[in-house]
Amino acid sequence: MDNAQLEGGLRAAGLRVTAGRVAVLGALTERPHTDAETVFRAVLAELPGTSIQNVHNVLGDLTGAGLVRRIEPAGSAALYERRIGDNHHHVVCTSCGAVADVDCVVGHAPCLTPSDASGFSVRAAEVTFWGLCPSCQQRGEVSSHAEKSR
Repeated sequence: MDNAQLEGGLRAAGLRVTAGRVAVLGALTERPHTDAETVFRAVLAELPGTSIQNVHNVLGDLTGAGLVRRIEPAGSAALYERRIGDNHHHVVCTSCGAVADVDCVVGHAPCLTPSDASGFSVRAAEVTFWGLCPSCQQRGEVSSHAEKSR
């Protein structure tokens, strides 16, 4: 995705186009399921005067505008991705923490219907599957990523 498309997306979302926002969107386009620290390292060469706080602020702005989705797997820092609006789910490796997308489990969003929504109008459901990624399966790893981060 080129900068003109990223800039157009920012304008369409009602956000001012800044070098930081474009750089963060670009980094997330190349690196889905990325934490703020990794985004910071990815944009540092392009924006040498930026700070981790600035990256957190930009991620908050982009999330609030609906351009980025924030996910929070247990035992992991918040992760950000550009894939939005389709209520997809995630699978997380319990050994290395790798994350992959899982399309909607059954039917249309929100994919799951609660037995009792307590009067809520449900618009989305988040499901996280946990298991071993192919690389960890090959290595025979079984340790828990969530336990390692405690």
